[in-house]
Amino acid sequence: MMSKKGLNLGQLKNDLAAAWAIAKKDMRIYYIKPGTLMFGILFPLSMFLSFAIGRNTPVSTMIAGLIAITIFFSSSSVGPMAIPTERRVKTFERLLSAPISFYSVFLGKTIGGFLFGLVIGIIPLLIGMAWFDTQIVNITALVIGLSLTSFCFAALGIMFASFPTENPGDIMMMLNFVRLPLMFISGVFLPIASLPNWGQIVAAFSPLTYANDIIQYALQGKTYYGLLLDSLILLLFIGIFQVIGTQLQRKFRE
Repeated sequence: MMSKKGLNLGQLKNDLAAAWAIAKKDMRIYYIKPGTLMFGILFPLSMFLSFAIGRNTPVSTMIAGLIAITIFFSSSSVGPMAIPTERRVKTFERLLSAPISFYSVFLGKTIGGFLFGLVIGIIPLLIGMAWFDTQIVNITALVIGLSLTSFCFAALGIMFASFPTENPGDIMMMLNFVRLPLMFISGVFLPIASLPNWGQIVAAFSPLTYANDIIQYALQGKTYYGLLLDSLILLLFIGIFQVIGTQLQRKFRE
């Protein structure tokens, strides 16, 4: 008779395979959706340029902020496009009723947003290195920062997508009520150290603050919180978003 450990490992392997299959399906279908491209690429780029143009700051020093908000919007846009759309065509319920773990469905959706944000976030980095002399000071911090940032905001998007609606626009509207304020309080346009005391306290509650700080450290060697704290806080936010998202989904299904 197969041991309990063997059964658990087999189930884990099946769940991971299912999560990857779901992620690949989302990549194929939703990466080129107009809503994903608009909210994930064009919107953050236009917002960044509107605040960056005219400032007496070298472009190379602003690349970290551009990477952070690009990943912020792109990673969190895939789930809100995919899940409501699949609710409308009744494929999401089929996924939840399939013989796979409930969490593997959410992991697959999160991986889809994670990979999209990671790839899109690398684009401004390459542009900065090619045209604006952006340097990578710490490659390890860069890999950690890009990975944690992408996964964190993909989990944020899945959390919002857990609300029961079949219209992606409803989720995007709710999500933007959170994303836009976070963008302005997170040190992307103004260094955390230059904010007043109340501004620094508010910024500490934003995951984008730590994402921007860790990418700043990777590219410029400057950090306000430190690599370890940035990483731990982003991991904490990932856990919070995943738990809230799964709990919301369970609650609304009941």
